Amino acid sequence: MEVILKEDVANLGHRGDVVKVADGYGRNFLLPRKLALQATPANKAVIDQMKNAAARRSATEKAVAEELVTKLEPIVLSFTRKSGEAGHLFGSVTSADIAAGLSAKGFEVDRRKIQLDEPLKSLGDFNVAIKLYREVTAHVKVKVLAEAAEEAAAEAPAAEPAAAAAPVATAAPAVEEGVAE
Repeated sequence: MEVILKEDVANLGHRGDVVKVADGYGRNFLLPRKLALQATPANKAVIDQMKNAAARRSATEKAVAEELVTKLEPIVLSFTRKSGEAGHLFGSVTSADIAAGLSAKGFEVDRRKIQLDEPLKSLGDFNVAIKLYREVTAHVKVKVLAEAAEEAAAEAPAAEPAAAAAPVATAAPAVEEGVAE
């Protein structure tokens, strides 16, 4: 089946291209999602108009993406997570977390555009790529920090008196039992 792409499709082609695809892929994926048109003679006549409009739209989208890159480059996102002694996180920082962090700063970026091979699972500084357009990629600095040691220190003394009180509480009933006999 031949189709005309209405949008860029990964590993297939760009907007306005005429590509040959499997019948099921075209009927069940591309056509229902309005990503492509069936390549009929009438639709082929419209290709030139689509390509001209696509070229104009592509130029404006690329310009917007390049402008967004200049705004995103200086941003540093910080995430605080619980971690072990070796600096390994108990959880992770995912692309959804990074997208939420960017939206908190006023930038709406789809999490699927954030290029993470796997979630960040260790402490440190990372450069994360965000693919905004075909040849336009922004790099955002992400800092993963451990939770403050002050909180851990505050929890430790609170646990010690409770542990010290427990043996005393168990010893007191034993003495009372001895007196009662």
